[in-house]
Amino acid sequence: MPSEQPHHLFAALTSPRYLISEWPWRALLSVLTALPVLGVAALLLSPITLPWAGWLVQLSHGGLHTAPLVLVSGLTTAGLAMFGTLLAAPFAALERRRVGIVDPRPVDHLPRAGNVASWFAARYAEPAAWRELLYLVLLATVAPLVYATLAFTAFIVGTLIISPLLVPRNADGRYGIDSAINLGPWQASTPAQAIPVALLGLALLPALAYLTGLVAAGHAATARVLLGGGGQAELREVARSRTRLVDAFDAERRRIERDLHDVAQHRLTSLTLQLGVARLDLPDDTPAAQALDRAHAEAKDLMVLMRDLVHGISPQALADLGLPAALRDLADRSPLDVTVTVEPDVADRYPSRVENTAYFAASEALGNVAKHAGAAAAAIRLARHGDVLVVEVRDEGKGGADPARGSGLTGLADRVAAVGGRLLLSSPAGGPTLVRVELPCLP
Repeated sequence: MPSEQPHHLFAALTSPRYLISEWPWRALLSVLTALPVLGVAALLLSPITLPWAGWLVQLSHGGLHTAPLVLVSGLTTAGLAMFGTLLAAPFAALERRRVGIVDPRPVDHLPRAGNVASWFAARYAEPAAWRELLYLVLLATVAPLVYATLAFTAFIVGTLIISPLLVPRNADGRYGIDSAINLGPWQASTPAQAIPVALLGLALLPALAYLTGLVAAGHAATARVLLGGGGQAELREVARSRTRLVDAFDAERRRIERDLHDVAQHRLTSLTLQLGVARLDLPDDTPAAQALDRAHAEAKDLMVLMRDLVHGISPQALADLGLPAALRDLADRSPLDVTVTVEPDVADRYPSRVENTAYFAASEALGNVAKHAGAAAAAIRLARHGDVLVVEVRDEGKGGADPARGSGLTGLADRVAAVGGRLLLSSPAGGPTLVRVELPCLP
């Protein structure tokens, strides 16, 4: 597969170029901007978290004098349940914006209500609002512990780096054993002795960068899970609308195919026959006979063109026999030497939008091979993996296929995405090229 630039921090962490990219600085910015948010959240929820913490401490020491703490903890928790979703709203809005520092993908959220009353009702009726409250609680409890651990680690690494500057002098202004400092298992009485420790700190900077990235990416992922999803119903409706649009397109395409086959093609056939009959009544050496010959030849060529056009719109083999037979028919009509392999678990029939998309993908891929690959042969493989139908087209051509060069792959990817599938391309320079289309095959 062609390499792509990572579009969010989690993907960047797996890249070998992470340390020399912008992502460590994005992660650092995310961590620094998170600190005041954590501080405010912890301060606002301290009347709730501190009594609970005190109750747990008392319980660990035998449970003495815990009744007042239990009462206070219960009352504050009840207050959080009553007003917490309102308090969480501004934090959620701010955090959705902060996620963009390390993950520019949009975060779906609870739709804004049309008036104040509806907004207040949504803060208690929508599950997304309660997830925002859970996120606020995590900001005030778990997140400070994680960020404190990161800060302590950064402090240790920073101390190691500046350790030559920390070695004190004796009363007479000189370095000596009396002024030595302990740096973990090492002891340094002069700045020169602390240089190896400083080098160790510098060596730990990449690890600190990755740790900072993991903390920032984990924070962003938690925000995406808890603060997103409020509009999933809208997203599902968009997916259903897209499916209905594809079905409507297929129905319209079949109507056009019927009109061409039943009306236009039949009338063209009749015209060709009439021209042929008229030609029989004329002597061969007359100008009218030559004109009819040319018209008759044009009509026959147009019949062939019409037949190919109708077949391209809706292959008869696909409609009558199913996808495997249609792919074999496509291979027979291709100018290339095409082999078709159908795995045993592949059925003959699938939903029409799946069959049409799979056939279109194979046809488009073979067309690209014939036009651009410089290959004499190709192979089509049809398989099913669970609920996913897989169509692969492979050739041993020159490779280097690039959707940006207008090879038809962009339109093919859009067509595949319209039915909820995906297109994968592997085409290194020198070949081979593999186009893989994965389509959900459930009705």
